[in-house]
Amino acid sequence: MSELKENKITQFKILELTALFEISKALAWSLDLNSISYKIMEILSSILGMRRGTLLLLHPETGELVIETAHGLSREEINRGRYRKGEGISGKVLETGEAIIVPDIGKEPLFLNKTGARSLDSKKGISFICTPVKVAGETIGVLSVDRLFDETVSPQEDLRVLTIVSSLIGHAIKLHQLINIEKERLIEQNLMLQGELKSKYGLKNIIGQSPKMTEVYEAVERVSKSKATVLIRGESGTGKELIAKAIHFSSPRLDKPFLKINCGAIPENLLESELFGHEKGAFTGATELRRGRFELASGGTLFLDEIGEMPLTLQVKILRVLQEMKFERVGSSKTISVDVRLVVATHQDLEKAMAEGKFREDLYYRLNVVPIFLPPLRDKKEDIPMLAAFFLRKYNEENGRTVKIDPEAVRALMDYHWPGNVRELENTIERMVVMAESEVVHKPDVMKLISAIPAEVTFFDETPAGKKGDLTTTVESVERKKIMEALSRSGGVQAKAAKVLGISPRQIGYKMKKYKINQNGPIL
Repeated sequence: MSELKENKITQFKILELTALFEISKALAWSLDLNSISYKIMEILSSILGMRRGTLLLLHPETGELVIETAHGLSREEINRGRYRKGEGISGKVLETGEAIIVPDIGKEPLFLNKTGARSLDSKKGISFICTPVKVAGETIGVLSVDRLFDETVSPQEDLRVLTIVSSLIGHAIKLHQLINIEKERLIEQNLMLQGELKSKYGLKNIIGQSPKMTEVYEAVERVSKSKATVLIRGESGTGKELIAKAIHFSSPRLDKPFLKINCGAIPENLLESELFGHEKGAFTGATELRRGRFELASGGTLFLDEIGEMPLTLQVKILRVLQEMKFERVGSSKTISVDVRLVVATHQDLEKAMAEGKFREDLYYRLNVVPIFLPPLRDKKEDIPMLAAFFLRKYNEENGRTVKIDPEAVRALMDYHWPGNVRELENTIERMVVMAESEVVHKPDVMKLISAIPAEVTFFDETPAGKKGDLTTTVESVERKKIMEALSRSGGVQAKAAKVLGISPRQIGYKMKKYKINQNGPIL
């Protein structure tokens, strides 16, 4: 073997390794089969001189080989390249699963030239190499290239390279198939979850048939189809979040995010970051970029609970988002545009807050586009039997019990004024199920749970004897005891106790400080 030939072989080996390295990088950089295969054909052409690289895959419906990707062929030539199993060189490779080398395509009758890419003159001195592309041992396509005759490069060496490339393409196709299967599974799962969420949070699952609740349902049905901002008003415990979810999951945005933030539960210095996000290094502790709720909810719905407790400094920023749907993260000057449907809720008297300068008038009118008023439980007592039956089933299932409530006990529930509304009723039914000594709860059992506090239980009253009859003192004593009971039931967790009482964490914190109560209950 001459030195020149040895050098050419060495050079080809280097080019071969270079091509395989570039192909492996292409496979790692993308999951798109078409772009990957075209990049591979480009590499084979530019580095190894393999022309008209073509990937043909088996069509699942017709059973024909059709060109998936081709380098150096026109669109018309690609469309003509179709082969039945056993037809031509490509069809034979598909049928047998074995590679074929044609040293001279001008002398091979099986070479059909269906694409018409090679004229009679251009066939001279061209060899054709075709290898099977397999997935899990099954031939699902073929890879072919043209090669100008070169006595220094063995056709077997070319075949070895193409066999490796075919194997890599087979793995890429398998990964592509798995990704598509997983994608379809996730789409199906997403649709199923959407259906479950719509079913769970739809209006049909909200308990109550009173005239006032019927008005609420009608309002939700009308407003859910629009993009209008909704202001849900009602006392704590009336189900404002449930209505917000019903609006979202009855709207065209149901497949997009539904996010919630309680404006009264987050310290003022953190609320802006929670809403709008922050850049890395924007403030002490901002160790990484964080997207806020407005950004995360884009395309969907953002529910701002207790909007009446939002600080004035942030109210103007909320107003801008409502007007322009634009904002900046904390520590950034880059403006971010979003598409968010805003639903807000409050138990406060916003009109009074405006008069006192605690709530912006312009924001109020921006939020009050479609107001929905949720009635307190005392104004829809005809719904109490249905609600009680629902909560009874729920907590019987959770606790493995079969507790029932007799009619007189239900009447006692209806006679109570329920300052904590539906949330208080639910908590009462849960306690009833857990603490019931028999399988049937009677009126005296209910009265124990909901009756006024007996005089002998006012042992927290530290006022002088002469002031025992003072109304303010009595109310404070009862309030103090209720807070301590809630803390005890909530294991000392302040946020949970606030939820039990139907007030915000900020309110319970203020009252605990006022009455000198720590989280474990005892007096400080």
